[in-house]
Amino acid sequence: MREEPTPPTRHLRVHEDRGYTVLELRGEIDIASAAEISPLLDRLTGREYARVVLDLRPVEFFDCSGLRLVNRARHRVLERGGRLQLVCAHPLTLRVLAVTGLTRVLPPHPTLEAALRALGGDRAH
Repeated sequence: MREEPTPPTRHLRVHEDRGYTVLELRGEIDIASAAEISPLLDRLTGREYARVVLDLRPVEFFDCSGLRLVNRARHRVLERGGRLQLVCAHPLTLRVLAVTGLTRVLPPHPTLEAALRALGGDRAH
């Protein structure tokens, strides 16, 4: 059964790159945008053996709602045998990720290319 394409939202852009699903969060990621993003994020991270990159580079504001989204995506992907990489270069967002300890379990890459290389290094699911 073929899955329908993901409808675009103002805060989430989805595209494929070399067989990986890239979820690009955009703008202000707060409680309101998280409510909009969550159902799509759940659908895309709920696949068996998903290969996902969360790209936070276009994020302008990131609070605890964003942390919950990232952590939820990580858990969902890993529970289903998938792989997840994170892209983040913004100093304030990196600081929020580091202070909460998320960078220890999901180290961020500065570019999409670096994240894709990290995923490609493991040819298993």
